[in-house]
Parts: sequence; C-alpha cells; structure tokens
Amino acid sequence: MRASLQQKILAVCEQKIAQKGEGVGLSFYAFFANKNDDPELLMEAATWWIQTHKLDHFEKALKIRHMVLAEQSQGIAL
Repeated sequence: MRASLQQKILAVCEQKIAQKGEGVGLSFYAFFANKNDDPELLMEAATWWIQTHKLDHFEKALKIRHMVLAEQSQGIAL
C-alpha cells in the first residue's frame, strides 16, 4: 500500500494506543473522516484489511501497527 496510507495507519494506531491502552481495537474506517472524500484510498485500505489479510472488522491496534511495520521493513506493497 502507498507510504502515505501506511503512515496514516501508524499514526492512528499510536494515537489510539496512547489514548485507550494496548487493548484498543479499531477498524479500517478509523483511518478516514466520516465522509468519503477519497474513495480510492478507502478501497486501498479495505483491500489490504479484508482481501489481503482477511482481518475481522475490529482488530487490535497493536496487531495492525505490527503488520504495517513488518511490511515496511520488508518493502511489501499491494
């Protein structure tokens, strides 16, 4: 996935973990405003979340952060 989306996911995960603790869960919608102003980016996140990794609707922020960091270190893109 594009680097800007990876950075957004990491920032949101860090924020949620800091606010609510390590057990906090989130969905891919957490990375977007309540309006669909960038449908391509939303679909990119949804594809990564649902099709690529077959994640449940809600997952732990720590898990998502770990997955994105692992992909960054391996240079994996969609």
